[in-house]
Amino acid sequence: MTYQTIDEANKAVAAKIVASSPFLLDVVPAKQVIPVLEGKVLLHAGPPIKWENMPDPMKGSCIGAVLFEEWAADEASARALLEDGKVEFMPCHHFDAVGPMGGITSGNMPVFIVENKTDQNFAYCTMNEGIGAVLRFGAYSEEVVERLRWMRDVLGPTLSQALQTLENGVNLNVLIAKAIAMGDEFHQRNIAASLAFLKEMAPIIVGLDMDDNNRQAVIKFLADTDQFFLNIMMAAAKAVMDGARMIEEGTIVTAMCRNGENFGIRISGMGDEWFTGPVNTPQGLYFTGFTGEDASPDMGDSAITETFGVGGMAMIAAPAVTRFIGTGGFHDALSISNEMLEIVIDQNPNFTVPTWDFQGICLGIDARKVVETGITPVINTGIANKKAGAGQIGAGTVHPPIECFEKAIVAYAKKLGMTV
Repeated sequence: MTYQTIDEANKAVAAKIVASSPFLLDVVPAKQVIPVLEGKVLLHAGPPIKWENMPDPMKGSCIGAVLFEEWAADEASARALLEDGKVEFMPCHHFDAVGPMGGITSGNMPVFIVENKTDQNFAYCTMNEGIGAVLRFGAYSEEVVERLRWMRDVLGPTLSQALQTLENGVNLNVLIAKAIAMGDEFHQRNIAASLAFLKEMAPIIVGLDMDDNNRQAVIKFLADTDQFFLNIMMAAAKAVMDGARMIEEGTIVTAMCRNGENFGIRISGMGDEWFTGPVNTPQGLYFTGFTGEDASPDMGDSAITETFGVGGMAMIAAPAVTRFIGTGGFHDALSISNEMLEIVIDQNPNFTVPTWDFQGICLGIDARKVVETGITPVINTGIANKKAGAGQIGAGTVHPPIECFEKAIVAYAKKLGMTV
């Protein structure tokens, strides 16, 4: 063991998080940076899962991706291809990537490239499609597939061209610090960061040599999509946490994700190993006409935001979100963030929260503290219809099963030679 104690190792991991420096560099087809996607392969959210165990909305996302890639001509053919094992499934996390909700990523989908310049590692995430009937929530209608094609042919190349005019890309720490002071928590509320990103891109896009109709459509899409920055935040958090877990000691949680069957976590001292438990179903508010009976079990890699210290961990940064996700008002948000302090080892001074008397966001979830206190991280999340094709039906919060953390601590204790 390089460090004298687990606490010393945990502090070193936290120091790498604070020192991280994520920059948005480009938008490219996923297969350009994830070579495995040259074949009939789909990446998915969460720890490994088989087709037959996927929740229905994740299967819907797979059908949409097959139609988008033109591996099949219609829904029936796409479903047959998937059921016959002609498509291979792998977790996004195994390829430096993350994906919201179903997390389904195919070779020709454009992805953000984020580099953590401190540790020179990269992370990738697809672009946000907006809300409602979208692929990540399991929808796969012609409208959904056509939007994906427009993002491939117009939105992605335009943002790539704009980013290439910047010598070092976009400094995401600056955008995150700015937006958290404007009321974003970066999981269910990204409106300030999305507008700040548009403020960076719009002057460049208006000067690009491109079709005027496409230019107008891109500007309008970015202006209309309040959650556009979520996927950039996810890639940034993934790059930061992967940089931090280069220290392979300690009990700091370096990834949290779910696939509709299992919730999985990683801790710094156990490298790539997943520790899993059955997922819960989110609790929250539903759009008109839907109830909890319609909700899909929890899924998505977006809990990488909570792993980093925002999202539900920073509820007090965005008290308005508590009403949207059904957890109360300002004092409830304050209570949630104060409780989250009991399971982290410090606070990140880079991102201070005005509504929290300028305290820094939570830094370094310690799996030992989760087990000791019984307090599990709060995760803000969208809620998908349990039926494929229907899309989003609400938003709420969810907690991971504590057994993930218990399994991780037992495994790390054994690794250190302790008798458990």
